[in-house]
Amino acid sequence: MAIPPKPVEEGGAGHGCGHNLLGSAALLAACALKDWLAETGTPGRVRYYGCPPEEGGAAKSFMVRDGAFDDVDAAICWHPSGMTRVDEAQSLANTWMDFAFTGRASHAAAAPHLGRSALDAAELMNVGVQYLREHIPQESRIHNAYLEAGGTAPNVVQARAVTRYAIRSTTLSGMRSLNERVQDIARGAALMTGTKVDISIMSAVSNMQGNTPLEEAMQQVMDSLGGVPFDDADRDYAARIQATLSNEDINAEYRQNGLVPRKDSPLCDYVVPADSRGPAMMGSTDVADVSWAVPTVQARVATHAIGTPGHSWQITAQGKAGAAHKGMIHAAKIMGSTARMLMADKGLLARAKQDHRSRMEVEPYVCPIPEDVTPPLVKRPAA
Repeated sequence: MAIPPKPVEEGGAGHGCGHNLLGSAALLAACALKDWLAETGTPGRVRYYGCPPEEGGAAKSFMVRDGAFDDVDAAICWHPSGMTRVDEAQSLANTWMDFAFTGRASHAAAAPHLGRSALDAAELMNVGVQYLREHIPQESRIHNAYLEAGGTAPNVVQARAVTRYAIRSTTLSGMRSLNERVQDIARGAALMTGTKVDISIMSAVSNMQGNTPLEEAMQQVMDSLGGVPFDDADRDYAARIQATLSNEDINAEYRQNGLVPRKDSPLCDYVVPADSRGPAMMGSTDVADVSWAVPTVQARVATHAIGTPGHSWQITAQGKAGAAHKGMIHAAKIMGSTARMLMADKGLLARAKQDHRSRMEVEPYVCPIPEDVTPPLVKRPAA
């Protein structure tokens, strides 16, 4: 008897970036490829990786660090999008770093001189980082969130405060340099306030490495398959979603892909040309670390209305819609067909590996996660 699915949280939201679709399309592609290998007698092995959540956890970075891809020839993946195209292989290296300040509690009115405020230290760090932003490469990003702010009593000098920073750069070496500068600011804030700071890395990912032979092969597959076959019901729903968005949201996605904005097409039912490029709008992904380990290519496949912002209620609402399902199946076809080309053409695989080796000669891979850092959901054994 099948067990009906249950929500993780009753009444909770779905996924805000389309990741609920990732594994299903990849598994469909893997199964189709397995069947093709068996039917044709083509030698080869297809491996399907079930990956834990990547946002914040950097699961694939840990997997690469621990050798999960050491015997892999190439990796093929995808991500839901408003447009269908070969991914541009641009992302920011990113470290999630926690800063735990420890001070001394005291009565804020009767004996403030005896207190050492951890919250003051965290706030001074934030001010220092704000001044730093003027003096870093413009593509870099630094943002933070308070995990602990010392409690809710304003008449007590807060003895503990914890803040988490996401530190991003276009290169691994640039991120490491920026990490050190942010850490120095934290140490200075602790010195100014008479507190102590404990600095720990939660997770980290690298910047994406491209692979020209694989990207050209996937583009060929996309051009052959065409766009996602949406129907009128999909377009109607997407139009209603677009009505909740601003023109700026919608036009930004067109321009990011080097296209002229259109008003008559709420869904992308075509393939963005290979030579169509706009200004880079980069986030971070743990797929990047896989791309340093093996030749990697990623598809972007339309599953939601053009212009839908990531991490919004609109993308969550579209996560199980008909368009999302059609895009998911189309992504499986793209990945499976690209893998078939790779297995049938040994020359393609050789060119992909050579392209990867040449990129690694520029900057050899060093995992951005220190060896002593364990995945966030894995508890360390008791000493």
